[in-house]
Amino acid sequence: MLRALLIVLALCFVLPGAGAQAQQANAADLQSILQRHADEVASPGRRTVGVVIDDLVASGLPGVSEFLERWQNKGVFQRASDGLFFYAEPDGDGYALTDISTLEPAGTAPDMTEVRPNGGVRRVLGAALVQFQLSDPDRERRVAALDAIERSPDADQIEPLTQSIDTEPDAALKRRKERLAGNLAARFADTTEERVAAINRLSSELDVETRSVLNLILASTARAAPTLPEDANIARVLTPGTDITEAEAYDRLVAADLAPPAATSDQIKALLTRNITDGRVGGVPVGQLNTEEARARAYAALIEDVDTDVPALVTDDTRAAALSNHVFFEEYSEPDPAVTDAARAALDEVEARVARNQMLDISLDALSLASIYFLAAIGLAVTFGVMGVINMAHGEFIMMGAYTGYVVQQFVPDYTASLIVALPLAFLVTFAAGVAMERLVIRHLYHRPLETLLATFGISIALQQLAKNIFGTQARPLTSPGWLDGAWVINDVVQIANIRIAIFVLALLFLGLILFILNKTRLGLEVRAVTQNPGMAASMGINPDRINMLTFGMGSGIAGIAGVAIGLYAKVTSEMGADYIVQSFMTVVVGGVGNVWGTLAGATLIGGLQKGIEWFNPSNTLAAQTYMILFIILFIQFRPKGIVALKGRAAGD
Repeated sequence: MLRALLIVLALCFVLPGAGAQAQQANAADLQSILQRHADEVASPGRRTVGVVIDDLVASGLPGVSEFLERWQNKGVFQRASDGLFFYAEPDGDGYALTDISTLEPAGTAPDMTEVRPNGGVRRVLGAALVQFQLSDPDRERRVAALDAIERSPDADQIEPLTQSIDTEPDAALKRRKERLAGNLAARFADTTEERVAAINRLSSELDVETRSVLNLILASTARAAPTLPEDANIARVLTPGTDITEAEAYDRLVAADLAPPAATSDQIKALLTRNITDGRVGGVPVGQLNTEEARARAYAALIEDVDTDVPALVTDDTRAAALSNHVFFEEYSEPDPAVTDAARAALDEVEARVARNQMLDISLDALSLASIYFLAAIGLAVTFGVMGVINMAHGEFIMMGAYTGYVVQQFVPDYTASLIVALPLAFLVTFAAGVAMERLVIRHLYHRPLETLLATFGISIALQQLAKNIFGTQARPLTSPGWLDGAWVINDVVQIANIRIAIFVLALLFLGLILFILNKTRLGLEVRAVTQNPGMAASMGINPDRINMLTFGMGSGIAGIAGVAIGLYAKVTSEMGADYIVQSFMTVVVGGVGNVWGTLAGATLIGGLQKGIEWFNPSNTLAAQTYMILFIILFIQFRPKGIVALKGRAAGD
């Protein structure tokens, strides 16, 4: 009994001490690992540091990620007296130490040596850090980890990346992780079945990274050999003269040491020049060396008679024989045919889907451009169709509308509110300017098209100069509201800017508004009457002068609203109207004079044509506009009244 009591008392005193020692041993585990590899930690090498990293990662200690990051950033120091490693910061004449395992202050020391891994080691450490950063609470660190994987993909990254997908809270990053995991599996999965399955899943993607991965799998090397190697994964067999030139094929034979190098013209000339004796070279008189055949005969004789290291003469027959005795092919770097077959099928499917989506993207761009041209031209269509006036100052009304929006933003800092104010104000300003122009100039020049053209051209120059005097020559900002920033991204290929969607919606609204005014209001009825037969309209009590004035003012006001819309994404300068006047006239003429539906059809045709031509030659938009003008000239030759021509008495005018 006494003996048992003594044992219990002994355990009470011994166990707490043992527990403390065990806790200290656990806390020192990280330091213990570092001490086992002290030399490699203090002076790491790119090829050998992997052993240290593997031991650290296998330990599962919570401080491994912190240590790897500090080691990479040169924040680890070694104490000279005992060789222990610490985190350290300069403190007076010495360093303030932090324990690597507990992150607790560990005093100060003067004799610390900074551990400085080189660039290669730091890259290896960065790759090891990725598996910790993939699940880091900080989103920026997770993004950095994914960027690091994309820069240096490796098979070891598949497992940690896959494990981090389910716990990823950010939908965009989760999608990126899934895509990246699929790309890694396609390249580095353990079995052929896993790789083929991953490649098949990639066929539903459209992004550039996926196409890059498939192209890496399908990377090939051009080779030449006497026969096709049985163990090679052949991409395709090349035929000299069809797939490659005969000269290129022979060069490949030379590079593979399968044929002697051919002597060049300079080498032949140099050898012949050095061996002229008594006016002859290789038995051929110098005077006869004016043909390729004679020089070749002399060169061949010299090679047989003179000890020289120059290349042999390769004749056409020699080259043809060498080519016929060898095969030329491209060999996949990937040895597994099942993988390359799956990658080829997947890449073909991806490229076909990309092509279809590119057509959709171009169609959306064309629709957006057509809406801009429609807004710019609809006002001109109304005035030109009703009054027959060629208004060369129409572009300047667009400019006035854009500057009106700019002035409004100087007084209304809220961009959404300023836009709401600017649209009707631009209409009123340009409506008033159009009415003034019609009353003061245009009405005196009816039925005199040449004088009208010259007068409106002069007014356009005057308005441009007036804008320069008021606003200067520099472009002025017309800022769109924040909710118009960015783009509607449908997929990796198709996207359209929000501002262009807004302009498209605005064009639809104006189409509906103009159709309502022309077809459902008394003003519209009178406008159509004056358009068809001004004399008969006047005899029915309609005042043609008043209708002309209101029509010209309305057309000018619509141009002002178009200017606000265009200014949201284009430069606002005194010359901006000149960028749209030509397209506006083309839209009206091609669509059909005096017809709203014709203007819409003309804008659609010109927008689609311009984007289609730019797709074939994207680096030269000027050429696209030139070809477009040529096409329109030819189009007018066959359909001079436009796509939607007027009917009845108006057509006769």
